[in-house]
Amino acid sequence: MANNPHKIRFAPQGGIFLAPAPGTAGSTTTLPTDVGDGKSAPTGYVGLGYVDEGGVTITPTIETQPVSAWQSAVPVVYNVDSASFQIKATLIETSQLTTELFFGAKWYAVKDEEGKDTGVYRLDLSSAPDVSELSFVVDWSTTGVHYRCVIPRAMISERGAIQLQRKESSKFELTINALDSNGGLGYVLTDDDILDTASTFALAA
Repeated sequence: MANNPHKIRFAPQGGIFLAPAPGTAGSTTTLPTDVGDGKSAPTGYVGLGYVDEGGVTITPTIETQPVSAWQSAVPVVYNVDSASFQIKATLIETSQLTTELFFGAKWYAVKDEEGKDTGVYRLDLSSAPDVSELSFVVDWSTTGVHYRCVIPRAMISERGAIQLQRKESSKFELTINALDSNGGLGYVLTDDDILDTASTFALAA
């Protein structure tokens, strides 16, 4: 296969979108089957706003264990031990959605003795928090080419520290791990000309 500079891809545009995971209580989420236009949120999803300049990191992982045999000094096969699919991003918009995701709790309005709103909002951090099942979509695109990564079921597995500084905005670092969804972790859609019909080599499914 000849080198082709036109196959080098960047991601100058993109976004992260969130919805309740299909099958959870009250969820009406329908997973997207189209690649989108690179601008609009998938139907039923909401955007998480600006991400810091480090962008989004998508990490598929397959961990294996070697199987050794008496007759060989090297492994004769590798057995799949575990698989994971992870998204990591640092959100920089301070909103109800981003802060509730980060703290893992809901805001509510504080009322006075007469039951009137005080203009103050409170978020209580539980010592035994519930972890919500969510669905995430990551879109990225360059001129004329779009990609969409869909994770049907996921949980936020890790949160970074907030740095409160004079010269830098607050940031909400989130690590999102896919959960099993009918034997899958997620899928990727694209309108890129990705199939190489001239090649006789393909990875086994």
